[in-house]
Amino acid sequence: MSSHHFVKEQQEPAVFILDTVGVSFDSIGPMLEWVPTVIATEKSLEKVISWGVKVDVLIATEKFQNVNKNLLNEQSPIIFLQSESENFLSDGIKYLLATDHFAAHLVGYDHSKFLELNSLLDKINLTIIDQNWKYYPVRHKKLSKWFRESTLRFLAKDDLPIQISNESGVTIVPNLYLTQFEVPEGTTALEAKEVFWIGEELKASK
Repeated sequence: MSSHHFVKEQQEPAVFILDTVGVSFDSIGPMLEWVPTVIATEKSLEKVISWGVKVDVLIATEKFQNVNKNLLNEQSPIIFLQSESENFLSDGIKYLLATDHFAAHLVGYDHSKFLELNSLLDKINLTIIDQNWKYYPVRHKKLSKWFRESTLRFLAKDDLPIQISNESGVTIVPNLYLTQFEVPEGTTALEAKEVFWIGEELKASK
């Protein structure tokens, strides 16, 4: 099955690059292996192109498009989405839903604004790539997963208890902003009464 087929059928999560501050190509390179739909904003476009990444959709203001016509020609074919309010996230999500994408990685999205995404999770599966961390939601409020020995981060409403069960025993963490917790190698079960997010540090590709 060709990578083109994957793109056409929207089988791979889109890579939506909102910003590139603190983001390296190594952190997103593995997401591009199956040639997903790549969406960039006017804030991220120059850096994304410098990485040699082909952009499929650009979200920008009319002014930016007019000033950068040659740049856009170099990326042809490309879909230009004009944003009047510079609410690039909202415009991008609308495009993804309209084109039947089931999932997207939000690169350069401020993880501290995760609560703003919760209302979208019944429509599209989202992950956040911020700095060198990947955050993903536990939409069904419980998860059992194998982890390497590492540090996890939790994003949840303040004081939401999160139960952690593994070979070390059972611990209940009264979550505060960006609570961190060490897990041993092996399976860890996580559970809470509301949706919460888990952060895992990304490892640089070899």
